[in-house]
Amino acid sequence: MTVNKKYKDGLFRSIFNNRSRLLELYNAIEGTSYKDESIIEINTLNDAFFAVMKNDISFTVNDEMVILIEHQSTINENMPLRLLSYITRIYEKMADKRIYNKSAVKIAEPKFIVLYNGKEPYPKEKLLRLSDAFKKTDKNDLISLDLIVRMLNINKGCNPALERGSKTLDSYAIFIEKVREYEKKLPLEEAVKSAVKYCIENGILEDYFRQNLSEVVDMVITLEYNLKDAIEAAREEGMEEGIERGKKEGQNHVLELMAQGLSYEEIKKKIDRLSKKRK
Repeated sequence: MTVNKKYKDGLFRSIFNNRSRLLELYNAIEGTSYKDESIIEINTLNDAFFAVMKNDISFTVNDEMVILIEHQSTINENMPLRLLSYITRIYEKMADKRIYNKSAVKIAEPKFIVLYNGKEPYPKEKLLRLSDAFKKTDKNDLISLDLIVRMLNINKGCNPALERGSKTLDSYAIFIEKVREYEKKLPLEEAVKSAVKYCIENGILEDYFRQNLSEVVDMVITLEYNLKDAIEAAREEGMEEGIERGKKEGQNHVLELMAQGLSYEEIKKKIDRLSKKRK
C-alpha cells in the first residue's frame, strides 16, 4: 500500500471539474463577477485520442474565451511550450473541418494560467513567454508567434486576493498546507489521512471529501495487490454479483478500516491476513 506521489494533481482536477467551482475560480483570477455558471463549458482534453496530451482543466467562457489552467507542484519554465501543444489540439477540436472553409473561422481568445503550490520559493505572480525560448539572433525581428502564461503562486498566504475570491481554491490550499504540516511528524500516508479528517471536521471542502471519499482514496493510495486480494476474498464470501460488486466491497473494506483510525501499515497487515486466510 503506497502513496500516489501525484495525488495533488488528480485531486485538483477532480475538485475543479465542476462549472460552479470553475466560475468562482475564474472570477477570482480575472476580477470578474459572473453569476451564471451556464456560461462555462468544460472542454478538457480527456478522450482516448488525446490521452497522451491530457491537460488539467480547460473551459470556455461565453464561447468567447478559452481558459487553460494547469496545476504545478514543481517549477517548470517550459509551461508555454506545453500549453501551446494543448491549445493547438483544443482549437482543432473546436474548429473541426471548418478550418478548410474559405471564410475565416472565429475562435475563442485563449488565456493561460498555471497555479503553483510547490515547496520551492516562487513569486506571487510571474509571466512566462514562449518567445523567451526562441533561438533567435536578431532581437529586432518580428515575433511571429508568442504565448504568455500567467503563473500564480497559490500556496497559503501568497495570494490573499485569490484566497478571498475563491473559497474552493483557498480550501484546497489549506488542505495541502495541512498535509505538509502533518508530514513533518507522520509518514505521507498518515499525513494525507489526517489532513482529510481535519478538513471534514472544520468544514473545509467537507461536502467534496464526504461525497468523493472513495475517489480521493483511489487517487491518494495505490492499493496494488492488496485490493485485488480483498476483491477476490469478497467474491468468495458470496458476492455473486461479479467483479464490480466485489471491487466496491473491497474498497469499502479499506474505507471501514480507515474509519476505525487504523494506520496504513495496520490496514495492510489486515488485508494481508485476509488474503492468507483465503488461500
